[in-house]
Amino acid sequence: MSRDETRRDRAEWQAWLSMARSAHRLLPFASESPAKLVRQWASRSPDSLAIAFEDRRVRWRELDVESDRYARWLLNEGITRGDVVAVIMDNRPEFLMLFTALSRIGAVAALINTQLRGPGLEHAIAISGARLVICGSEHAAAVLAATADIPGVVPNKNLVAQRDPEADDAHSLRIVEDELQPGGDTDPVRGERLRNSDLCCYVYTSGTTGLPKAAVIRNQRMLGGGFTFGHLMHRSAPGDLIYVALPLYHSSALFLGWGAALATGAAIGLRRRFSVSGFWSDVRRWRATSFLYIGEMCRYLLDSPPHPDERSHVLRAAVGNGMRPDLWVPFQERFGIPVVREFYGATEGNAPLLNISGRPGMIGRLSGGQAVVRCDPTTGEPVRGPDGYCRRVGPGETGLLLGRISRALSFDGYVDKEATRKKVRSDVFRKGDRFFDTGDLVTMSRGGWLSFADRVGDTFRWKGENVSTLEVAAVIGKAEGVRDVSVFGVRVPRCEGRACMCVLHADGELDLESLSRFFQTALPAYQRPLFVRVSSAPLRSTSTFKQRTASYREEGFDPSAVDDPIYVSRGGRFERCDAALHAKIERGEFVPS
Repeated sequence: MSRDETRRDRAEWQAWLSMARSAHRLLPFASESPAKLVRQWASRSPDSLAIAFEDRRVRWRELDVESDRYARWLLNEGITRGDVVAVIMDNRPEFLMLFTALSRIGAVAALINTQLRGPGLEHAIAISGARLVICGSEHAAAVLAATADIPGVVPNKNLVAQRDPEADDAHSLRIVEDELQPGGDTDPVRGERLRNSDLCCYVYTSGTTGLPKAAVIRNQRMLGGGFTFGHLMHRSAPGDLIYVALPLYHSSALFLGWGAALATGAAIGLRRRFSVSGFWSDVRRWRATSFLYIGEMCRYLLDSPPHPDERSHVLRAAVGNGMRPDLWVPFQERFGIPVVREFYGATEGNAPLLNISGRPGMIGRLSGGQAVVRCDPTTGEPVRGPDGYCRRVGPGETGLLLGRISRALSFDGYVDKEATRKKVRSDVFRKGDRFFDTGDLVTMSRGGWLSFADRVGDTFRWKGENVSTLEVAAVIGKAEGVRDVSVFGVRVPRCEGRACMCVLHADGELDLESLSRFFQTALPAYQRPLFVRVSSAPLRSTSTFKQRTASYREEGFDPSAVDDPIYVSRGGRFERCDAALHAKIERGEFVPS
């Protein structure tokens, strides 16, 4: 064993030992909460950095005092233990002060996606059952419009604003800061004695398909993510800084960024929103030791021109999920990142995977309580044997990832009970057992290592073969001139299954002849796109960079439904799909080939 391998193994054992020392704090009956950890660090390290944001620096003592001021205001507003308060606010220290205050009095924070508008925003606020709605003034107009028809939400009564220096216009709503009592000399808020099993917050699914669902998060889940990632993935300690450019309403930023800081005493470096041009400058000036990534962040950075600070850093690790395997090593080499630690997990799920060693392309190793079973990749329905039970996959096979539901691996579900029921599989390996259905396909490798394959429903069948959208997108992304791509299946009259279609965002004008030749050499016939839509604008995505493929799939290849040009393959050559050709396809008079 080399010296580097010995050093790496020793560091990993030390990380596990550090995690083991904290294990007792994660038991369901333990008395822990985010607010308790803030007070702990305010007592131990009052003058140590807790939050860096723009030119501001918030120390642990200041964070604790300010959180108390918000807690007193909430109590004066009639908010007590168990009440739900909706929060719609961009990243800034006040978000975490308010979150800590809600934890301190035992209230539940409904953390709502700031990108939502209209019916989606109205739905998210309404299903939370919030007694109080607090919006950043930057979102006041949108929230006022969305809550106009929600019974019981009354501006200036239980709908108030948090001032944003970049958007002072609060549309005549009460301003929370103006009503806070002075802090510092006042006795600390005693707070509620909370258990890990108590509710902490609601975190909403991204809503890439349908309306968002509110996932129920208990203290144990949030702090479990924080301690696990703080000790094993970031491997942080007091004096370190975790850089977070993801929105705090998202579980990655809140649990795996802020939670990791709470667990280890590290600071968090916050940015209002991700910026390619500002990323490396922030990392350098704050001396970040690790950062969180998700979705396409790393691709955006890799596609960007050289930045003077991109190697002038003290980073030890990049931690996140969604790193494309083909980008992994180039990303590390260009930016000098010692290790990339990938993970897999859903906000509400119970089947997390951790690639602690940084093995490229892998999301982690299968652990106890998890299973990968054979299924129909287009529907996600498990394939059961003659005995009625599921069958596990072997090395080299792809299947559906499941997580056993137990007291130790709970699934708290959603506010919507019917949505919760749909995510549970019963009688998987024996009568009466229950598993959480992740809805994700993974590929098994030797040693129990897993790589992400696709999302159930994204895989489709064409010419008797299964087509993985992730696999096809990875290939098309290498074509000359292609900047971004979204792949999905569309139904074609008189044809079984779904034909491959892609939406491309290109650098300048796309050479369709070259693209066609690339498809023919790089993809088997059943995977080749028969429809190509060329978007002049960046592809639609959520605020956490998940593509909104569903909207493209719904628009399909109808040229009257979109402004972008759509092309259809005729014998391998692409021609413009106009109204006449679309009508022929719909009548079954022409089949793309």
